[in-house]
Amino acid sequence: MTEIGNELDGKVALITGAARAKGQGAAEGRLFAARGATVILTDVLDDEGEKTAGQIEGAEYLHLDVSAEDEWDAVVADVVARHGRLDVLVNNAGIARLGRLVNATMEDWNLTMAINQTGVFLGMRAGARAMIEADNGGAIVNISSVAGMEGLFGSTAYGASKWAVRGMTKTAAKELGRNGIRVNSIHPGFIDTDMLAQGNFDDDQMAKMAKSAPVGRIGTPEDIANMALYLSTESAGFITGQEFVVDGGWHG
Repeated sequence: MTEIGNELDGKVALITGAARAKGQGAAEGRLFAARGATVILTDVLDDEGEKTAGQIEGAEYLHLDVSAEDEWDAVVADVVARHGRLDVLVNNAGIARLGRLVNATMEDWNLTMAINQTGVFLGMRAGARAMIEADNGGAIVNISSVAGMEGLFGSTAYGASKWAVRGMTKTAAKELGRNGIRVNSIHPGFIDTDMLAQGNFDDDQMAKMAKSAPVGRIGTPEDIANMALYLSTESAGFITGQEFVVDGGWHG
Protein backbone atom coordinates (compact mmCIF):
# COMPACT_ATOMS: atom_id res chain seq x y z
CA MET A 1 0.00 0.00 0.00
CA THR A 2 1.25 3.48 -0.90
CA GLU A 3 2.27 5.45 2.17
CA ILE A 4 0.04 8.39 3.02
CA GLY A 5 1.83 11.52 1.92
CA ASN A 6 3.53 9.88 -1.06
CA GLU A 7 0.47 8.87 -3.05
CA LEU A 8 1.78 10.46 -6.25
CA ASP A 9 5.43 9.54 -5.86
CA GLY A 10 6.97 9.09 -9.31
CA LYS A 11 3.88 10.40 -11.12
CA VAL A 12 3.79 13.27 -13.59
CA ALA A 13 0.80 15.62 -13.37
CA LEU A 14 -0.24 18.37 -15.76
CA ILE A 15 -2.67 21.02 -14.48
CA THR A 16 -4.29 23.67 -16.67
CA GLY A 17 -5.38 27.15 -15.64
CA ALA A 18 -2.85 27.12 -12.81
CA ALA A 19 -1.14 30.50 -12.98
CA ARG A 20 -3.00 32.43 -10.31
CA ALA A 21 -1.47 31.81 -6.89
CA LYS A 22 -4.88 31.91 -5.16
CA GLY A 23 -6.60 29.70 -7.73
CA GLN A 24 -7.68 26.09 -7.73
CA GLY A 25 -5.01 25.04 -10.22
CA ALA A 26 -2.19 26.41 -8.09
CA ALA A 27 -3.66 24.77 -4.98
CA GLU A 28 -3.76 21.46 -6.82
CA GLY A 29 -0.17 21.96 -7.94
CA ARG A 30 1.04 22.63 -4.41
CA LEU A 31 -0.76 19.60 -2.99
CA PHE A 32 0.28 17.25 -5.78
CA ALA A 33 3.92 18.30 -5.46
CA ALA A 34 3.77 17.80 -1.70
CA ARG A 35 2.51 14.27 -2.34
CA GLY A 36 5.42 13.37 -4.60
CA ALA A 37 4.33 14.31 -8.11
CA THR A 38 6.34 16.10 -10.76
CA VAL A 39 3.98 18.99 -11.48
CA ILE A 40 3.61 20.95 -14.71
CA LEU A 41 1.45 24.05 -14.39
CA THR A 42 0.01 25.56 -17.56
CA ASP A 43 -1.85 28.76 -18.42
CA VAL A 44 -1.76 31.76 -20.75
CA LEU A 45 -0.76 34.13 -17.93
CA ASP A 46 2.94 33.50 -18.32
CA ASP A 47 4.35 35.98 -15.80
CA GLU A 48 2.01 34.79 -13.05
CA GLY A 49 2.49 31.16 -14.05
CA GLU A 50 6.27 31.36 -13.86
CA LYS A 51 6.03 33.03 -10.45
CA THR A 52 3.57 30.47 -9.09
CA ALA A 53 5.62 27.53 -10.35
CA GLY A 54 8.70 29.06 -8.77
CA GLN A 55 6.97 28.90 -5.38
CA ILE A 56 6.30 25.16 -5.67
CA GLU A 57 9.30 22.90 -5.21
CA GLY A 58 10.07 21.00 -8.38
CA ALA A 59 7.17 22.50 -10.37
CA GLU A 60 7.47 23.69 -13.96
CA TYR A 61 5.43 26.13 -16.01
CA LEU A 62 4.47 25.85 -19.68
CA HIS A 63 2.38 28.21 -21.80
CA LEU A 64 -0.85 26.58 -22.97
CA ASP A 65 -3.95 28.04 -24.58
CA VAL A 66 -6.36 25.18 -23.90
CA SER A 67 -8.52 26.11 -26.89
CA ALA A 68 -5.60 25.56 -29.31
CA GLU A 69 -5.22 22.03 -30.66
CA ASP A 70 -1.61 22.46 -31.74
CA GLU A 71 -0.57 23.82 -28.35
CA TRP A 72 -2.09 20.84 -26.55
CA ASP A 73 -0.23 18.41 -28.79
CA ALA A 74 3.04 20.30 -28.35
CA VAL A 75 2.79 20.60 -24.55
CA VAL A 76 1.91 16.95 -23.99
CA ALA A 77 4.67 15.83 -26.37
CA ASP A 78 7.14 18.06 -24.50
CA VAL A 79 6.12 16.66 -21.11
CA VAL A 80 6.43 13.06 -22.29
CA ALA A 81 9.75 13.73 -24.03
CA ARG A 82 11.29 15.22 -20.90
CA HIS A 83 9.67 13.10 -18.19
CA GLY A 84 8.88 9.89 -20.01
CA ARG A 85 5.22 9.77 -19.02
CA LEU A 86 2.00 11.57 -18.15
CA ASP A 87 0.00 10.05 -15.31
CA VAL A 88 -2.45 12.72 -14.21
CA LEU A 89 -4.26 15.45 -16.12
CA VAL A 90 -6.38 18.04 -14.31
CA ASN A 91 -8.47 20.09 -16.73
CA ASN A 92 -8.90 23.07 -14.43
CA ALA A 93 -8.85 26.03 -16.85
CA GLY A 94 -12.14 27.84 -17.19
CA ILE A 95 -13.86 31.22 -17.45
CA ALA A 96 -17.24 32.56 -16.39
CA ARG A 97 -19.05 35.12 -18.55
CA LEU A 98 -22.25 35.55 -16.57
CA GLY A 99 -25.39 37.41 -17.54
CA ARG A 100 -28.98 36.94 -18.56
CA LEU A 101 -29.80 34.97 -21.70
CA VAL A 102 -31.36 37.96 -23.47
CA ASN A 103 -28.18 40.00 -22.99
CA ALA A 104 -25.73 37.27 -24.00
CA THR A 105 -23.42 37.89 -26.95
CA MET A 106 -21.97 35.45 -29.44
CA GLU A 107 -18.51 36.58 -28.36
CA ASP A 108 -19.19 35.51 -24.77
CA TRP A 109 -20.77 32.24 -25.91
CA ASN A 110 -17.95 31.27 -28.27
CA LEU A 111 -15.17 32.18 -25.85
CA THR A 112 -16.81 30.27 -23.00
CA MET A 113 -17.25 27.16 -25.14
CA ALA A 114 -13.73 27.39 -26.57
CA ILE A 115 -12.11 27.36 -23.13
CA ASN A 116 -14.53 25.45 -20.92
CA GLN A 117 -15.73 22.80 -23.35
CA THR A 118 -13.34 22.51 -26.29
CA GLY A 119 -10.37 22.95 -23.95
CA VAL A 120 -11.44 19.94 -21.89
CA PHE A 121 -12.09 17.87 -25.03
CA LEU A 122 -8.66 18.66 -26.45
CA GLY A 123 -7.00 18.02 -23.10
CA MET A 124 -8.64 14.65 -22.61
CA ARG A 125 -7.78 13.62 -26.16
CA ALA A 126 -4.12 14.64 -25.96
CA GLY A 127 -3.70 13.26 -22.44
CA ALA A 128 -5.42 9.97 -23.22
CA ARG A 129 -3.30 9.41 -26.32
CA ALA A 130 -0.12 9.83 -24.28
CA MET A 131 -1.39 7.58 -21.49
CA ILE A 132 -2.46 4.85 -23.91
CA GLU A 133 0.91 5.00 -25.68
CA ALA A 134 2.77 4.61 -22.37
CA ASP A 135 0.43 1.80 -21.25
CA ASN A 136 0.67 2.85 -17.60
CA GLY A 137 -2.95 3.83 -17.07
CA GLY A 138 -3.71 7.24 -15.64
CA ALA A 139 -6.26 9.61 -14.17
CA ILE A 140 -8.06 12.54 -15.78
CA VAL A 141 -9.89 14.98 -13.52
CA ASN A 142 -12.19 17.52 -15.16
CA ILE A 143 -13.24 20.57 -13.18
CA SER A 144 -16.90 21.31 -13.89
CA SER A 145 -19.24 23.22 -11.55
CA VAL A 146 -22.51 22.95 -9.67
CA ALA A 147 -23.74 24.81 -12.76
CA GLY A 148 -23.16 21.50 -14.52
CA MET A 149 -25.62 19.82 -12.16
CA GLU A 150 -28.56 22.25 -12.28
CA GLY A 151 -29.60 25.45 -13.98
CA LEU A 152 -28.27 28.61 -12.35
CA PHE A 153 -29.66 32.08 -13.02
CA GLY A 154 -27.57 34.14 -15.42
CA SER A 155 -25.28 31.34 -16.56
CA THR A 156 -26.54 30.02 -19.90
CA ALA A 157 -23.15 29.73 -21.62
CA TYR A 158 -21.22 28.82 -18.48
CA GLY A 159 -23.80 26.25 -17.43
CA ALA A 160 -23.96 24.73 -20.91
CA SER A 161 -20.18 24.34 -20.98
CA LYS A 162 -20.11 22.72 -17.54
CA TRP A 163 -22.93 20.31 -18.37
CA ALA A 164 -20.88 19.37 -21.44
CA VAL A 165 -17.85 18.65 -19.26
CA ARG A 166 -19.98 16.32 -17.15
CA GLY A 167 -21.22 14.49 -20.24
CA MET A 168 -17.80 14.22 -21.89
CA THR A 169 -16.38 12.85 -18.65
CA LYS A 170 -18.84 9.98 -18.60
CA THR A 171 -18.26 9.08 -22.25
CA ALA A 172 -14.47 9.23 -21.91
CA ALA A 173 -14.60 7.03 -18.81
CA LYS A 174 -16.42 4.31 -20.73
CA GLU A 175 -14.03 4.51 -23.68
CA LEU A 176 -10.79 4.65 -21.68
CA GLY A 177 -11.50 2.29 -18.80
CA ARG A 178 -10.00 -0.74 -20.53
CA ASN A 179 -6.77 1.24 -20.91
CA GLY A 180 -6.60 1.72 -17.16
CA ILE A 181 -7.48 5.41 -17.46
CA ARG A 182 -10.05 6.77 -15.04
CA VAL A 183 -11.99 9.96 -15.81
CA ASN A 184 -14.06 11.85 -13.23
CA SER A 185 -15.45 15.36 -12.79
CA ILE A 186 -15.48 17.72 -9.81
CA HIS A 187 -18.32 20.20 -9.39
CA PRO A 188 -17.30 23.08 -7.09
CA GLY A 189 -19.80 25.44 -5.54
CA PHE A 190 -18.88 28.93 -4.33
CA ILE A 191 -15.08 28.88 -4.00
CA ASP A 192 -12.96 31.81 -2.81
CA THR A 193 -10.98 32.46 -6.00
CA ASP A 194 -10.47 35.34 -8.41
CA MET A 195 -13.39 34.02 -10.48
CA LEU A 196 -15.74 34.55 -7.55
CA ALA A 197 -14.20 37.96 -6.91
CA GLN A 198 -15.06 38.99 -10.48
CA GLY A 199 -18.70 38.89 -9.43
CA ASN A 200 -18.09 42.00 -7.31
CA PHE A 201 -20.25 40.65 -4.49
CA ASP A 202 -20.55 42.86 -1.43
CA ASP A 203 -20.06 41.65 2.14
CA ASP A 204 -23.76 40.93 2.64
CA GLN A 205 -23.93 38.86 -0.54
CA MET A 206 -20.82 36.91 0.47
CA ALA A 207 -22.34 36.26 3.89
CA LYS A 208 -25.54 34.98 2.26
CA MET A 209 -23.49 32.63 0.04
CA ALA A 210 -21.70 31.25 3.07
CA LYS A 211 -24.96 30.84 4.98
CA SER A 212 -26.62 29.07 2.05
CA ALA A 213 -24.24 26.12 2.44
CA PRO A 214 -25.04 23.72 5.31
CA VAL A 215 -21.40 23.85 6.44
CA GLY A 216 -21.73 27.62 6.79
CA ARG A 217 -18.80 28.84 4.72
CA ILE A 218 -17.53 29.50 1.23
CA GLY A 219 -15.16 26.88 -0.11
CA THR A 220 -11.40 27.22 -0.55
CA PRO A 221 -9.19 26.17 -3.47
CA GLU A 222 -7.71 23.57 -1.12
CA ASP A 223 -11.14 21.94 -0.79
CA ILE A 224 -11.12 21.26 -4.52
CA ALA A 225 -7.45 20.25 -4.54
CA ASN A 226 -8.11 17.59 -1.91
CA MET A 227 -10.79 15.97 -4.05
CA ALA A 228 -8.60 16.20 -7.16
CA LEU A 229 -5.79 14.49 -5.26
CA TYR A 230 -8.04 11.64 -4.15
CA LEU A 231 -9.33 11.04 -7.68
CA SER A 232 -5.75 11.01 -8.99
CA THR A 233 -4.55 8.26 -6.65
CA GLU A 234 -5.00 4.51 -6.44
CA SER A 235 -7.34 5.08 -3.49
CA ALA A 236 -9.91 5.92 -6.18
CA GLY A 237 -8.86 3.02 -8.38
CA PHE A 238 -12.42 1.67 -8.77
CA ILE A 239 -14.02 5.06 -9.42
CA THR A 240 -14.58 6.40 -12.92
CA GLY A 241 -17.24 8.27 -14.87
CA GLN A 242 -18.56 9.92 -11.73
CA GLU A 243 -19.28 13.49 -10.66
CA PHE A 244 -18.22 14.77 -7.24
CA VAL A 245 -19.98 17.85 -5.91
CA VAL A 246 -17.75 19.85 -3.56
CA ASP A 247 -19.92 22.72 -2.36
CA GLY A 248 -20.48 22.36 1.39
CA GLY A 249 -23.87 20.75 0.79
CA TRP A 250 -25.38 23.63 -1.23
CA HIS A 251 -26.53 21.43 -4.14
CA GLY A 252 -29.13 18.80 -3.33
